[in-house]
Amino acid sequence: MAPVLADPALSAVLDAIEAGDRRGFLVGGAVRNALIGRAVDDVDIATDARPRDVMRLARDAGLKPVPTGIDHGTITVVADGRGFEVTTFRRDVDTDGRRAVVAFSDDLAEDARRRDFTMNALYADRAGRVIDPVGGLPDLMDGRLRFVGDPQARIREDYLRILRFFRFLAWYGRKADPRAVAACAALKDGLARIAPERIGAEMRKLLAAPDPSDAVRLMADTGVLAQILPGAQADTLPALIAAEGGRPPAWPRRLACLRAPDAAQALRLSREEARVQDALAGALSAGWSLNEAGYRLGRDLATDHALIRTASGHDLPEGWADRLAHAAQARLPIAAKDLIPDLQGHQIGRGLKAAEAMWIAGDFAVPAPALIDAALLAGKAAP
Repeated sequence: MAPVLADPALSAVLDAIEAGDRRGFLVGGAVRNALIGRAVDDVDIATDARPRDVMRLARDAGLKPVPTGIDHGTITVVADGRGFEVTTFRRDVDTDGRRAVVAFSDDLAEDARRRDFTMNALYADRAGRVIDPVGGLPDLMDGRLRFVGDPQARIREDYLRILRFFRFLAWYGRKADPRAVAACAALKDGLARIAPERIGAEMRKLLAAPDPSDAVRLMADTGVLAQILPGAQADTLPALIAAEGGRPPAWPRRLACLRAPDAAQALRLSREEARVQDALAGALSAGWSLNEAGYRLGRDLATDHALIRTASGHDLPEGWADRLAHAAQARLPIAAKDLIPDLQGHQIGRGLKAAEAMWIAGDFAVPAPALIDAALLAGKAAP
């Protein structure tokens, strides 16, 4: 915990809270990651101070408070140009499976009981002492992912927690609590109540884990994968992870490997993300060669295409990456002007298509005169 607690900006925020005779604790991901030696990106703070008191105390300390979620108890306090989310201890008063109505509390243990997983319900004071109200520390150290309290109750509070369960399993877990798995399977239909954008955000994070294949397999076994991505196939994902050979994780490649027919719509992908999925799906369906994939998709997408095909049992030849790079740089050495006036209108397109196919098949080495002859012959042939 020492490197996190040594942050002067964090100290300034905690000083501001304690100046009002209130308590502030690091909570959640910052504590979890610090304890297992992973990078800490964001630091969240839990406090018994009420939101408007946090606003006042921050201003009194010369910090900038921003009421980013004041109704739910969250104030973002900016110190040294960085934002720290400071949230008042809470308990849920009412939930509908998507959002909660909360009441503020003075009890840290009560705040812990409303959190999703035990490993996310860890707190630390500024001296680095860990406070573990729900048994999250042994779970974290053992790689055991477990809901706080009754799994079904936690899921009914927010059905997105089903996907969060599999995402955290991919990133932090080695052992999935059987009660949690059973609850995810039993309540999977509740995911229909969750906005596709939120589901898409979780799937991006899940598939970006170093090796999400076990988590995705469990999603398939419980029916969760079919619930959110009908038609998805998880069987070749482990082979893809192996074929990646240490390449940086890329969720679009892994999503394409699942071959879900309507992934772009189901996950509300952006236009560019959907274009990538369509391009890979089309190339995989057509069974493009290395030459054609490199030429038409570019090196990066063609690499994804090659790795996915390998996961499906197609061997890659020696030097395949260099072949893809060469194909991606290739440019057809003839153009429409070379076929005019011999060809007109649709004849030109037909001729160029034939020449292009010949050029690709010939490893981009067929000379221009031969390509022109092939184009003229194809262009003049009856459609």
